[in-house]
Amino acid sequence: MKLALFPLSAHLLPGGVMPLRIFEPRYQRMIAEAGDAGFGLCMWDARQGDELRNMYPIATRVRIIDFDRLPDGLLGITVQGVERLRIQHLWQEPDGLRVGEVEPLPLWQCGRLPRDQRNLAQALREVFSDYPEYAALYREPDWDDACWVAQRWIEVLPIPPEQKQWLMACEDYNPALNLLSNLLVASH
Repeated sequence: MKLALFPLSAHLLPGGVMPLRIFEPRYQRMIAEAGDAGFGLCMWDARQGDELRNMYPIATRVRIIDFDRLPDGLLGITVQGVERLRIQHLWQEPDGLRVGEVEPLPLWQCGRLPRDQRNLAQALREVFSDYPEYAALYREPDWDDACWVAQRWIEVLPIPPEQKQWLMACEDYNPALNLLSNLLVASH
């Protein structure tokens, strides 16, 4: 599948919601052409010197769920993560828009959060409480779903992007839950 790519300094996973400000002409074109396929949201790789290839290989296909003209006149959109992707090939179009041939990765299977890891959901609730503008993006948080909780934590946890990429590339959410449990125990 061919998708336009939007590099950021943040990760978004399936089910995640993120507002974006669009101002560059190449990204305005990307939004205009997104249609049902959406576009790929990927993370900058600051270690990579090649400007064309300075993106990590695991991305997320997103769809636009809302848009508005912002007070400063820019286009504001809200996107939601649909599926994880692996960028296979990458090129740049004449206007600077990066496009990639991408391979969808299987969705993580949903499952109830194990009893001994429910503290992860409670800690995430505290993050939502501390950041109401972030919490407002999620009308119906699924605190009992291990996959949903793990994905939101991967998005917000201040860990190196290489570690987030490793977690995103895993076949399921269990490595993320194990890491989160260890981090939570270490912080208390």
